[in-house]
Amino acid sequence: MCGICCCVGFSVEHFSNELREDLLRGLRRRGPDSSKQLLKSSINYQCLFSGHVLHLRGALTAQPVEDESGNVFLWNGEVFSGVQVEAEDNDTQVMSSSLSACKTESDILALFSKVRGPWSFIYYQASSHCLWFGRDFFGRRSLLWHFNNLGRSFCLSSVGTQVSGLTDQWQEVPASGIFQIDLNSAAVSSSVTLKLYPWKYVSEQNVIEECAIDPTRTPAELPALVSVVASEAELYLPKPIAPLNKMLPQAPLEAPCRDSSRVPHARETLETFLTDGHTKKVVQQFIDVLSVAVKRRVLCLAREENPASEEVLQACHKKASIAILFSGGVDSMVLAALADRHVPLDEPIDLLNVAFVGKRETGPGVPNIERKQQSRHKTLSEEFCQGAAEVPDRVTGKAGLKELQSLSPSRTWNFVEINVSLEELQNLRRARICHLVQPSDTVLDDSIGCAVWFAARGIGCLVTQDAPRSYESPAKVILTGIGADEQLAGYSRHRVRFQALGLEGLNEEVAMELGRIASRNLGRDDRVIGDHGKEARFPFLDENVVSFLNSLPVWEKADLTLPRGVGEKLILRLAAVELGLTASALLPKRAMQFGCRIAKLENVNEKASDKCGRLQILP
Repeated sequence: MCGICCCVGFSVEHFSNELREDLLRGLRRRGPDSSKQLLKSSINYQCLFSGHVLHLRGALTAQPVEDESGNVFLWNGEVFSGVQVEAEDNDTQVMSSSLSACKTESDILALFSKVRGPWSFIYYQASSHCLWFGRDFFGRRSLLWHFNNLGRSFCLSSVGTQVSGLTDQWQEVPASGIFQIDLNSAAVSSSVTLKLYPWKYVSEQNVIEECAIDPTRTPAELPALVSVVASEAELYLPKPIAPLNKMLPQAPLEAPCRDSSRVPHARETLETFLTDGHTKKVVQQFIDVLSVAVKRRVLCLAREENPASEEVLQACHKKASIAILFSGGVDSMVLAALADRHVPLDEPIDLLNVAFVGKRETGPGVPNIERKQQSRHKTLSEEFCQGAAEVPDRVTGKAGLKELQSLSPSRTWNFVEINVSLEELQNLRRARICHLVQPSDTVLDDSIGCAVWFAARGIGCLVTQDAPRSYESPAKVILTGIGADEQLAGYSRHRVRFQALGLEGLNEEVAMELGRIASRNLGRDDRVIGDHGKEARFPFLDENVVSFLNSLPVWEKADLTLPRGVGEKLILRLAAVELGLTASALLPKRAMQFGCRIAKLENVNEKASDKCGRLQILP
């Protein structure tokens, strides 16, 4: 994971060969292991490239990477499959070498269409004077653009900088395909034309889909002298996932427990579903494909070498390489159980559980910590554990911990209690988080952005058998369950749509949720988690997982005739039961902002979709 940036100027007066210090700080926090800059100048333009690397796999490869032909590559991604990357290889170097071998536009598109995993990139092709950039199909890595001086300069970056009163300066690059700019043409014409190569489905009959929404429609926030056009050759990238199965049943469904007039106990309901041979087979297929997705995400990183002797091993406490955003809900529990299959057994797994409390209280028997830690922005979790103990996600998190310990007693599960006071929330939102969440700007963005930022920071306390102790998670990789609710009808709005329009309406809602996940969630979450020099990984958005779930009819994924805690995300609940997680399989969906209680701290009368004044940048 990296912080990448490219600033382009078409005239000397509109170009600076230095990045703003606040932008540079944000990029360095994302990539603390290596920083480098490179300036490329031509008669008509200048490009300043800045790369900041979080080293996770293979040999540390500084960015930007320049090849013998003068091409420059910036990569913020992970190749999990599709393009061959050996265990000892660095995927930045593999992708750079592959791009150097590309001769045509089609070659470049073919390369990126093969990659399975999250990415954003910037690529300068010296021979054509073209700048290529884009984000993966789901937009799992952040990339922002900023055009100014009437299009005479622009900047691409993993993170932006916000100035008081000008919070709309930076906008997310749409995850609608790959863009190309001819820098010479832009300089001569005094306008910037963004050529878009969109994602499109290709059917088995080799029929290319027509886009319902024109992907070249120029976003309203772009200046008048910036436009988006389709490539002349109508080139595109094949979508990396199967299309959504919108099939409707030919007759009323007859399956276990679909008689809504007589619903047995929830646990009995799930067990009855699993007596059906077809259902059990589908659930096992889901477990298998999700397990492979988790495996790729927990093993694609460098680990410390094993100590040479048993004595050294016992004296050495291994550090966690993997952490999970953990509420104890079914999404995070299934991820934890599958991670346990693949993470080396002698390595702890950190479970990051965040709670927001209005005022600081000291629980009985919990020691205070030196206040000097506060200067390093460390949460003094021990000072008010008692207030956090009543937060819903803390309750379900501790219950989930016990279930995991019973399931895998040989594993060290580090349950990290991250307790945040109103004072600390307000201070760090103002200083850091509001800059990262932007250009997202709603009350919901504020709540989730802040909650995820504190959780990913991983500073809290471990409640061990001996005594609570302060703890900071060393894990560089954080698994998150985002994507489960969107695909498996986990939100209350799915139930509302189903009750109004039946399965057809539910299909459309699921398609809409997945289609907007890049702009609604993923760029924001990548910026927030990456600010700690950590990488977010999303197993539920693995291309094979999404393709498998898209192949199923909607009634095999959810049954919204059943009550909350059973019907939504039904296939995931059945998978949890099969994995031995019977208690957490029955927990109803609870939105993060309510589960961690951040939504209760400040203005409780706000709507989630309201523009949030707390995110506005103050002078």
